[in-house]
Amino acid sequence: MIEPDELFLLLSDKTRLRCLVLLHLEKELCVCEISHTLESIQPKISRHLSILRKSRLVQDERRGKWVYYKINADLDKKTKALLTTILNSLKGSEPFSLDYEKLLEFRKSDSCGT
Repeated sequence: MIEPDELFLLLSDKTRLRCLVLLHLEKELCVCEISHTLESIQPKISRHLSILRKSRLVQDERRGKWVYYKINADLDKKTKALLTTILNSLKGSEPFSLDYEKLLEFRKSDSCGT
């Protein structure tokens, strides 16, 4: 179980929060999609995703040369409810809505070969 103070500490970083909103909306993304969308270098995104993975907030899966991330489906009920409420309330506001639009455009181009 992720304690509320730990969850809010994880969400207090803007990059991690933006990653989580994208994962909430798309269910699963590779690092290159997130990196492109947030206009940030891959090592920085990977570092933030690693923090989220170590806290068990997200899960990763390697497929060939790509690593895909998704929100952990096995989160406890309280954490899942709190996280879902927060992410749903943010998804329509900036910068999160703009991130999502950018991600959809990037996916159309299939630029990272996923």
